[in-house]
Amino acid sequence: MALTIKHTAVAVATLGILSFILGILAENKKPAAGTPVTGSNVVICKYPSDPTVALGYLATVFLAVTTFAGCASLFYPYKGKSVPRGVLFKNKGFIVFLNIALGTTGLAAAMLLWPTITEQLHHSRNVHHNLETTCPTAKTGVLGGGAFLSLDSCLFWLVALMLADNAREDYFEETDGKVAAVI
Repeated sequence: MALTIKHTAVAVATLGILSFILGILAENKKPAAGTPVTGSNVVICKYPSDPTVALGYLATVFLAVTTFAGCASLFYPYKGKSVPRGVLFKNKGFIVFLNIALGTTGLAAAMLLWPTITEQLHHSRNVHHNLETTCPTAKTGVLGGGAFLSLDSCLFWLVALMLADNAREDYFEETDGKVAAVI
């Protein structure tokens, strides 16, 4: 069975939705703060066991896979027929949505990675010499925002795929029409 645009669209949508769900779960599972335990001239922050860091990284991985699938689906030679890239880039709508998809992907990755790495650093660097430390966690809401941008990115990849499909159909109608006129 040959790979079709519908297959790639379903793959891009599914991976993007998984990234969104994992990002939302990471945001919801993040603790509000750690518990400070005072020692001799230090405060050790004890954080509850939570899957925030793992879910944040998984959301980022699924975003990366969504992006790869989205890029690959735009230029894949469906039914063994490839379209010159110049034909796709003549379509202004395609260029606009491709750039928006790339931009939202970058912003989503930044908003998923920043709190995930921050949370991981809070868990690993939990000994503080300031006795006033309140055992902070990563900024609330950023992971959720990254999850929504991940979903937006997925949708923009799908719009770019639809525009690429339209350009592909137009190209093959023109080339098939020229071949038929020559014969």
